[in-house]
Amino acid sequence: AASNSVKPAAAQKQFAAFLKEALNNVNDAQIQADTLTEKLVRGENVQLHDVMIAAQKASITLQLTLEIRNKAIEAYQEMMRMPL
Repeated sequence: AASNSVKPAAAQKQFAAFLKEALNNVNDAQIQADTLTEKLVRGENVQLHDVMIAAQKASITLQLTLEIRNKAIEAYQEMMRMPL
């Protein structure tokens, strides 16, 4: 085995950390979009386009995270179907 190969347990931890960070980014983007929306509704000095951009950014971040999760599940299912 190569000296720079990653063991399965380490790869699993790295992927779990990556997924956790992605979910935190989704949460942060959603919180920012919600905060801007609330400010706009209260009549504070917030531009509508900033609110729309934040909402779209939150949506795209969520979609990307879900696609990564789906691809990981597909890869896992494909590996489970492989004969030993």
